Amino acid sequence: MEDMSDLWRIRLDKLEALRQQGIEPYADRYQRTHMAQEIIDQFSDLEGQEAKVAGRIMSKRDQGKVIFAHIQDFSGRIQIYIRKDDVGAEWFELISKFDVGDIIGAKGKVFRTKRGEISIHAEEVQILSKAMRPLPEKFHGLTNVELRYRQRYLDLIMNPDVKDVFVMRSKIIRAMREYLESKEFLEVETPTLHTIPGGAAARPFITHHNALDIDLYLRIALELPLKRLIVGGFDRVFEIGRNFRNEGISIKHNPEFTMMELYQAYANYEDIMELTENMIAYIAQKVHGKLEIEYQGETLNFTTPWRRLPMLEGILEYSDVDFRQILTDEEARKAALEKGVHVEANASRGKIINEFFEEFVESKLIQPTFVTGHPVEISPLAKRNAEHSEYTDRFEVFAYGRELGNAFSELNDPIDQRQRFEVQAAERDKGDDEAHMMDEDFVQALEYGLPPTGGLGIGIDRLVMLLTDSASIRDVILFPTMKPREEE
Repeated sequence: MEDMSDLWRIRLDKLEALRQQGIEPYADRYQRTHMAQEIIDQFSDLEGQEAKVAGRIMSKRDQGKVIFAHIQDFSGRIQIYIRKDDVGAEWFELISKFDVGDIIGAKGKVFRTKRGEISIHAEEVQILSKAMRPLPEKFHGLTNVELRYRQRYLDLIMNPDVKDVFVMRSKIIRAMREYLESKEFLEVETPTLHTIPGGAAARPFITHHNALDIDLYLRIALELPLKRLIVGGFDRVFEIGRNFRNEGISIKHNPEFTMMELYQAYANYEDIMELTENMIAYIAQKVHGKLEIEYQGETLNFTTPWRRLPMLEGILEYSDVDFRQILTDEEARKAALEKGVHVEANASRGKIINEFFEEFVESKLIQPTFVTGHPVEISPLAKRNAEHSEYTDRFEVFAYGRELGNAFSELNDPIDQRQRFEVQAAERDKGDDEAHMMDEDFVQALEYGLPPTGGLGIGIDRLVMLLTDSASIRDVILFPTMKPREEE
């Protein structure tokens, strides 16, 4: 087997030979007239017509005075039929030395071969970019799947279904924008660099601004700047942007990920719940043409309305523990010990309720489900429930046992908000580096008056996973975060 240096030398020799003959192997431009799939789809109209196509050689076979090559463009593949008599002996000799992986342009008549394959009968063939490395023979299904994520460009070349996922991702985001704009939401942009990381319980990335000589944080959520805009008089806003959390990597988590957050003045979490199910149902219908989809062997039905499940009822249903009868932190810690749920020694009842939910309930929520009634301790930015002040007017939306989004009636009482930030700051002082920092500017904004507001955050990557039947978040992020490859 030839090693890489030998293959490089062979291709370098071919490149130099082209230049010696006055042919530039890296073209400036090429004006193609048709895409591969367009020719195949419109063959009855294009047969016998001239077409110019361009793409990467994916296969090539020489048969004496004829060369057959398949090229691949963004739309698909098409065969190029090259005869020595048509292109001339000198060019035919050059073309015979082209490699799989080279990018070429071809001009000729559209026709169907004797074997029935729609092709281009080439009159001219031009080298557009000489590939110096050979394409891998078998790239799909590699044992080391990380290589596919690390070299996404090869993944896209070798595996057309991967490209289809990212085309679908674009359509999903477009459909989301369409829906929100139809409801009179205004798309805005807010800073990525924050002086205080807020809006979520997460560990931030820290950087330093030299000119100001201050530490800054990559945002962990879009929430607080967007709510400042509601204070400022915007009624309906949304943003689709990257968030960054300095946490673990798994099939559900990537350190940088895409979120959509929206805020609607004069609405509560029940209004947002209705908006959420209608929006996701709209997206599913738009990209799939139906509301039932297959995900990892399960049939998911997005027909509205979706199930509403209070958190305590879910815990009782799946663990037989009734937190309506467990009213103190001590009783909650005892219940956790009896059920084998690991909690901190001083964990509060609210945090233990959340641990029970994650342990016993979350994975059971296969069909789209809204979970409501979250404890105040785990919802520092949500409005308290008017009848049960230890809980909040909040929901999380789940499908296939995974959280897709989080929403609540926004806390607009500045005194309550300050007190909750103080509790969070105390937790931070005790070592919880995911607890919220005190944000004086945000409290001050609330003191000017935040109207009743409903807010929502949707994880775009997880939604795309669901709607493309992708098992891992790395399958729906073009360039997922990877550990640098060690040089050999």
